Amino acid sequence: MSWLMLLAAGVLEIVFAWGLKSASDAGCGATQARIAFIALTLAAMAGSLALLSGALRQLPIGTAYAVWSGIGAAGTAVVGMLLLGEAASAARLGCIGLIVGGVIGLRWASS
Repeated sequence: MSWLMLLAAGVLEIVFAWGLKSASDAGCGATQARIAFIALTLAAMAGSLALLSGALRQLPIGTAYAVWSGIGAAGTAVVGMLLLGEAASAARLGCIGLIVGGVIGLRWASS
């Protein structure tokens, strides 16, 4: 169960980063879209940290934090490429693959 909580926390970290970027792109004023993105960002951040905290009850902090940040980093990079038009070079995809490999390795090493 702790690994599922950690996975969900990582996914919410991706939502947090995307919401932050979307709020920034919405402009400087207090528009309805900007307020909605800020609310989404805050909710995702709070949920991510709550789930990470729950996962830490059973997982070592070093493993949990590395997996959480790895899911967030790799997932955010993929979202940037798929939704925000960021470059998807072979080197970038290879580095994302290394992050995913490290996350999987940490999961196996913790068994």
